[in-house]
Amino acid sequence: MELDFNSNIPGYEEYEEVYLTLLEKTFKHLKLNSEAILSVTFVDDNFIHEMNRDYRGVDRPTDVISFAFLDGEKDKKKILQSGGPVSLGDIYISIDRAKAQAEEYGHPLKRELSFLFVHGLLHLLGYDHMTEEDEKVMFKLQDEILPPKEK
Repeated sequence: MELDFNSNIPGYEEYEEVYLTLLEKTFKHLKLNSEAILSVTFVDDNFIHEMNRDYRGVDRPTDVISFAFLDGEKDKKKILQSGGPVSLGDIYISIDRAKAQAEEYGHPLKRELSFLFVHGLLHLLGYDHMTEEDEKVMFKLQDEILPPKEK
């Protein structure tokens, strides 16, 4: 597994290891047999707001945006079972949104940043939540992959 971790925001270096562990756990859980290559970048609300506006037509900040390299690939499942390296895409996570949501939901920032990574990763793998049925599948996977909530 190869994770290109980018953060110009000091104090978040530990998340590279956290995300590698979650990446491996996700692939094992989904029984995927390939070597994932992806990038994760921590950004602020201003940066992700511009991305959301320019790429999705939504004029507000969001918590996570994923750009999947396999979108529209008809052989996606075959590629993910190839055993070889697969470039999945890029995940951008807003530190500002993550902090606000962690406080709003009453859980640690690490939990929120882990959730956002898994959420973005599942998008790269082709999961979505545009319909109620798809949302149930994706959210169930998130719950199964993420570590239990700390009490």
